Amino acid sequence: MRAMILAGPRRPLELHEIPEPQPQPQPGQVRLRVRACGVCRTDLHVAGGELPDAKLPLVLGHEIVGVVEEGGGRFGEGTRVGVPWLGWTCGECEYCRSARENLCNRARFTGYQIDGGYAELTVADERYCFALPEGYPDAQAAPLLCAGLIGYRSLRMAGDPRRLGLYGFGAAAHLVAQVARAEGREVYAFTSPGDVDAQRLALDLGAAWAGSSLELPPVQLDAAILFAPVGALIPQALRAVRKAGIVVCGGIHMSDIPSFPYRLLWEERVLRSVANLTRRDAEEFLALAARVRLDVRVTPHPLSEANEVLSALRAGAIVGAATLVP
Repeated sequence: MRAMILAGPRRPLELHEIPEPQPQPQPGQVRLRVRACGVCRTDLHVAGGELPDAKLPLVLGHEIVGVVEEGGGRFGEGTRVGVPWLGWTCGECEYCRSARENLCNRARFTGYQIDGGYAELTVADERYCFALPEGYPDAQAAPLLCAGLIGYRSLRMAGDPRRLGLYGFGAAAHLVAQVARAEGREVYAFTSPGDVDAQRLALDLGAAWAGSSLELPPVQLDAAILFAPVGALIPQALRAVRKAGIVVCGGIHMSDIPSFPYRLLWEERVLRSVANLTRRDAEEFLALAARVRLDVRVTPHPLSEANEVLSALRAGAIVGAATLVP
């Protein structure tokens, strides 16, 4: 099989030819023929070394759409499934035993400690594979598995906002904006200054307003979600939300948060983070995606172009989402 391999932090991925039938599934695992794998900002943080102690060498990628080739009891051969970021948990720690497996002390993650989907084949724990809704072609289904999932969990952590701000209008925000609109919420989109394409996408998907992340919205918000990994946006988001407003940090990595006056947090505003996801999140969101047909804006690329796609993502040059198609 072909795979794009990360040999070390801050190094370009290398295209390798690996003799089949590797990789081989172990008991409880399935081997998948990869149909598509989304490219996520977390991949940049793994490849860049911001997330330490990655398995090396490593196959990145945690938004995997694949077809079962071998192994497994839950899914028969030929079944299309999705594999997300959370790839294994211990089932024994206090977090696993209290329905918070996303905080498992020994959790392992796809495309980080477990080889992921920037390859033609991969293996995955069948407990962390999910049936995908019909109506989404492979390339469109891939972003549901992280951008969609983390956006969904972030929205639930934001309470019940009537007016919702989204900072960083990329893969996750363009999906959660549609979920929020389907639930009757007003969406206000914040992008990098001058990113007219992202602002146009936000308005096209039903946002009430779109502008620069350096601006304040025309109305006070009930909640805001930060997908942009920019710590300096936290004080800005706190300025944008009303009393008792909630600001949710949806990313796994963020630059340092600058000091800010207490008055921005006062009046019972809440600042919280979202860590990973649970299997229940996946089941709920994928069921929702089956009911509410999401318009997944995605550009597919050949597997061999992984480095170019990561560079474009780093530069903010991708509108919507991007996937690799072996």
